[in-house]
Parts: sequence; structure tokens; C-alpha cells
Amino acid sequence: MSEWVKVADMKELARRRKKVVNVDGEDVVLFAAGEKVYALRDTCIHEQRSLAKGTLFNGRVICPGHQWQFDLASGWEETQERCQPTYEVKVEGDEVHLNTQQRVLAEND
Repeated sequence: MSEWVKVADMKELARRRKKVVNVDGEDVVLFAAGEKVYALRDTCIHEQRSLAKGTLFNGRVICPGHQWQFDLASGWEETQERCQPTYEVKVEGDEVHLNTQQRVLAEND
């Protein structure tokens, strides 16, 4: 069952390229990259650092802790073979919605 929640406006997200939102008590970071919006749990699975403080580069967010590079779409970190939890996102008009019921769990979550 899907439960979509409006979490941001595209105009605001497009300007800053990232935004942290709190959904059901958990911080989720939204990233605008190209024409798409991605959502990952903000707390890194490795060093518990905020991914929102990381850098976007070539479709990945680089964690400020130990520079793990998580794929924005899948959350996969290739060199460590671990996965950051992600959320399904859709954009309707100027509104960004997050599916709170479709969190993709990492195998280490």
C-alpha cells in the first residue's frame, strides 16, 4: 500500500539541490539531480553523518565522513558493497511527494 506525502516544492529544491525533510520521525534527504529527484535516509549507514552535508557528483552523493559514494537512485555503495536506504519519489507539478510505505531497506538496515 502506498502512502504519498508532499515533502517539498520543486522550485525550492531546484534552487538548493538538496533538502532534509522529516518523515515519520526519520530524516530523509532529497536531491535534485538533472531532471530527477531522489530520496535517501539522511543518516549514513557507515558513520552516521548527514548525507545532506555531502557532495553531489556524477549521480552519487559523497558522504562527508569517509567519502563513501552512494548511488542516488539505488543507494548502492560499490566499493563497500553496502546500501543506503532509499525512498520512492514522484513529482506532480511543482510538488515533490515521498512514498512513506515504500522505503527500500538496505541489507544492513
